[in-house]
Amino acid sequence: MATKKIGSAGRFGPRYGTRTRKIVTAMEKKTKKKLMCPYCERPALKRVAAGIWNCKKCNVKFAGGAYFPKFVKGE
Repeated sequence: MATKKIGSAGRFGPRYGTRTRKIVTAMEKKTKKKLMCPYCERPALKRVAAGIWNCKKCNVKFAGGAYFPKFVKGE
């Protein structure tokens, strides 16, 4: 059950402390939103699994970064 203050980290209940749960919530918000694709430069990038990213617009799939896409130009 998610709470207003903690959000998705409410599933942990009173465990792990407030600060840790707030960090998890912030990280999950960034991970789950659509990010900019480095190929077509549109906000259509979604996380498929840990380190695997897929663009819904240009249909490119690449690996890099477990929670946030890491992309080096020229690859």
